[in-house]
Amino acid sequence: MVSLNKVMIIGNVGVEPEMRFTPGGHPVTTFSVATNRRYDAGDGEKKEETEWFSVVAWNKLAEQCNQFVAKGRLVYVEGRLRTRSWDGPDGQKRYKTEVIASTVSSLDRAPASSGDSATVEPGGDISPDDLPF
Repeated sequence: MVSLNKVMIIGNVGVEPEMRFTPGGHPVTTFSVATNRRYDAGDGEKKEETEWFSVVAWNKLAEQCNQFVAKGRLVYVEGRLRTRSWDGPDGQKRYKTEVIASTVSSLDRAPASSGDSATVEPGGDISPDDLPF
């Protein structure tokens, strides 16, 4: 049996990425991405809806996202969906669906602090020699 769990989104980062470490020392970075959909309602009125995605990046990608992804930036995220569950403080079962990122790429230019700008794709391999400073 063949199965596929793949998601691709393009949107704006909603919050500054937050990096933490697991008890085993593995880095994990989380951030949200908003996508917009514009459509014509049945009455001719134009409408827009925003969908928010929680993104989780692990290990080297987590470190790169923490360094290069920022609130407001336009990003391409590719990965898989994962839904996790837990019991809330009120005893109710809670669920959260997240995008487990395999690729995160910047689609806009980083704001330049020195007048020059460089686009860095966090999904690629980055070495110190690749940095523009």
